[in-house]
Formats: sequence, C-alpha cells, structure tokens
Amino acid sequence: MQKNILVTGGAGFIGSNFISYMLKNSAYDITNVDKLTYAGDIQNTKDFLTNKRYRFFKADIADKDQLKIVFDRKYEAIINFAAETHVDRSIVSAEPFIMANVTGTLNLLHFILQEKAAKLIQISTDEVYGSLAEDEPAFTEMSSISPNNPYSASKASADLLVRSYYQTYKLPVMITRCSNNYGPHQHPEKFIPKIITHALQNKEIPLYGDGQNIRDWLYVEDHCSAIHLVLDHGTPGEVFNIGGACEKTNKEVILHILDLLGKPKDLIHHVTDRKGHDRRYSIHFEKIHTQFGWRPTVTFDEGIKKTINWYKHKWG
Repeated sequence: MQKNILVTGGAGFIGSNFISYMLKNSAYDITNVDKLTYAGDIQNTKDFLTNKRYRFFKADIADKDQLKIVFDRKYEAIINFAAETHVDRSIVSAEPFIMANVTGTLNLLHFILQEKAAKLIQISTDEVYGSLAEDEPAFTEMSSISPNNPYSASKASADLLVRSYYQTYKLPVMITRCSNNYGPHQHPEKFIPKIITHALQNKEIPLYGDGQNIRDWLYVEDHCSAIHLVLDHGTPGEVFNIGGACEKTNKEVILHILDLLGKPKDLIHHVTDRKGHDRRYSIHFEKIHTQFGWRPTVTFDEGIKKTINWYKHKWG
C-alpha cells in the first residue's frame, strides 16, 4: 500500500527543497498544501509539479475550513514547514506570525486528534532558545525556551502547543529545531540571498550593527536528510536539534561571498542594529547523530558555491 505524507508550506524555501529531496530519496507520495504568500512561490515547485507522486492544494493552514480539502486520505505524517519566518517583518507586525505559526499548528494538531494523520513533525528553529554569549556552550534539546522577538516567540508557542498535545493526548508528535538554513529557492529578503543578489547587482549590502552576530549555518539539503531520518525513525514526544557545525559572524559570511563573486568590500553598508537582535546561535546535534548517525555533509564553501550558482542562474 502506498504511503502518503502531507507537507505544509511546500512552496516555500525549505519545504520545496524537502519535497524535491523526498521524491528522489523515498517512495512516499506527497501532498503539498501552501497558502502561496509572497515567500511561498509556486515556481519553487516547478521541477516536480508534474511528478505522479506529487499533488498540490492552495490553502491556508490557519483556516480550518480551507484545510479540510487536503484530508481526503489518511497520511503517514504531516511535516509542518508552513510558517511566517522573517524576523524584521514580525517586528513590524506580529499578527500574521501568530496566525500562521500558532493557529496553523493548532489546526494541524486537531486533524491528528481526528486520526487524519499518523504523526506530526513540527519544523522549528534554534531561535526559540534565545541568544548565547560567545563563550557559552551550544544549545541542546534540554536548553530552556527563551525567545527574543515576535517571530521566535510564535515558533516557541507552537512548540509548546505540540508538546502539550503529546503530554495531554499522547499524540505522536516530534519537534525538530534547526540552525540557519541556506541554499536554492530562499526568498531574497533573507540574509544570504540578499548578499548574493545585491552583490550580483553591485548594490549596497546592509550589515546590522558591528557585524559580529554569529549564526550556525546549515545547507538545506542536509536539513532535509535529517528530517527524513526523524520521519522514519523518530520517537514520539522527542525533540531533535539539527545543526550545521558552522558558526560564522555575519561579516565573515558577507566577505566570503564577496570574495567568491570578485566584488569589492565597499559594497558593505553598516546600518542601525535590529531591535532584539540575538548575538549568537549555536546548535548541539549529538542526539540525532547518536541515534541516527546523521551529521551535515556539505561544507559551507561547497554549499555557498552551489547557492551562488543557483542565484546566478535565476538572476542571470
């Protein structure tokens, strides 16, 4: 019997990469539901749009009535990528983040309660843990939740809802928390795509504050392979951190990309720091490595070259 999974937000950056990865590396049939907001682009799905193992519904997971349309079959799992994710936008207006990230997750949990799917994997973020000092150890799955902006607060809220439904109803749910992803199909408002696209056009590249904020970078295909392992082998109620083992300051990332593109450093333009700007993220992923043997395989240099080539082709 054919196994079906439901991917929410599958026209977005990570969701579309995950669908592409799973169609190549698994036998699942995949249903994609996406609201198609500014960051959910149907063009991200063009490489598999006609695949016989794939189908698409346009619907908003925050609207339970719209969401009903996709539950014409029972799914082995729901993998919830659907989210508003841009911190700057959340600072301007938090409401869309509450609707997509909290209400949307709650609706999916209700469908699990109705046995419309066998389990849920909630795709979360290291940002729910808050910020680290430069000398502090990396976040583990046991680190406290301490979000510092409306986006990360909405994701933390969703995580806590998922946890509560496991504790209260014993729902088969799992949470993954990843470090900063990069790769093809990411919206150009995000950090690495903005650097690449601005550099290609010889436009100023904005750099917040002193540029010394540190992020742990994870190539999107490595993230997808980790989620696949959690999908097939993860234990309900568990949290899995997925990190890139690649901490770099924002300025380091910009300089590396400029060097690869042969562009001058004077494209960098320092701007006033963002409100609530977390200083450092770092993810300890020993748990997923010990249980499943996973670790990132794409180096930052390899991944950033692949990413640059994709944007060159898109913007060429």
